[in-house]
Amino acid sequence: MNLRRDVFQAIADPTRRAILLLVASQSMTAGAIAANFDTARPTVSKHLHILTECELLKQEQNGREIYYHINAKKMKEVANFIEPFRQIWESRFNKLETIMKNYKGK
Repeated sequence: MNLRRDVFQAIADPTRRAILLLVASQSMTAGAIAANFDTARPTVSKHLHILTECELLKQEQNGREIYYHINAKKMKEVANFIEPFRQIWESRFNKLETIMKNYKGK
């Protein structure tokens, strides 16, 4: 069975989230990315493949090197999807904080 990669499954993995954070500030080669992890290079390559398949990363060939960089458009789509949930959580935490302040005051 060939399952389509899901963006949220991709970002659920801590290594892939770390890769996204690394590449967020600058384009990097697979080797430069792999140098930041204590795992085998093929493992990092697999993570890069998944992130690229989900369109969270883009590849750009420069000579013999392939550089990976963030796909800002796709990241914005993810952020836009998550935003309403963040607002709900924030509202609930604010209500809880108010209740706790009132409770301490008594």
